[in-house]
Amino acid sequence: MAVALHASGSSCLNSQSGVVQPSLSCTSKVFVGLKPQSARPLGTGKPNLNVEFHERVHKSIQSRNCNKKPTRARFGMMPIGTPRVPYRTPGEGTWQWVDLWNALYRERVIFIGQHIDEEFSNQILATMLYLDSIDSSKKLYLYINGPGGDLTPSMAIYDTMQSLKSPVGTQCVGYAYNLAGFLLAAGEKGNRVAMPLSRIALQSPAGSARGQADDIRNEANELLRIRDYLFEELAKKTGQPVDKTQLLIRDLCI
Repeated sequence: MAVALHASGSSCLNSQSGVVQPSLSCTSKVFVGLKPQSARPLGTGKPNLNVEFHERVHKSIQSRNCNKKPTRARFGMMPIGTPRVPYRTPGEGTWQWVDLWNALYRERVIFIGQHIDEEFSNQILATMLYLDSIDSSKKLYLYINGPGGDLTPSMAIYDTMQSLKSPVGTQCVGYAYNLAGFLLAAGEKGNRVAMPLSRIALQSPAGSARGQADDIRNEANELLRIRDYLFEELAKKTGQPVDKTQLLIRDLCI
């Protein structure tokens, strides 16, 4: 009987003190991996934003599949790394997640924002040739913000621009130095734009050579030939005489 009285007294104390045992709530969740689990106790760290973003995307995809008409979801944050944006392929009714650069390529927008070497030049060439093969009646948009680059890869981009059937518009959005400025002038007439605070600087091509005297002379003659070719092409694109173009490149920095 004593034990029974002790248990009864204990229950009375609990009811009088008003102590409430913690209970799970349906409105609070924590995430382990990518799945919602039991309630998160107070005092723990902040929720995983990447996991919450994944949950929102997953719910959007599920609701999109349930609807008959395609919908475009809106989100307020981006994951770490290259941003991914929703994109709908022309002729199709569904949206898909693609990285930002891929979406711009599909809209015929190409960026030159780094030193032009052989690998980067081949990537730009392949992109321009592919877009031109899809539809040669639409314009290509070439945005330039870079220091130029190696001579041969840059000239490969220039020659490809001239051989395309698609018109190519160029725009400087930061700075275009050396051969990047030459590519800026290579755009379609009437479609060459420079932003108000952009900077453009041109200079003669430079190089170095080692070896025997004949090899050095041949290398110097080849460099002079390319320099004269650049001056002539720049004069054609800008409508200025070759002599004036040489003086501007030699003495001025726009």
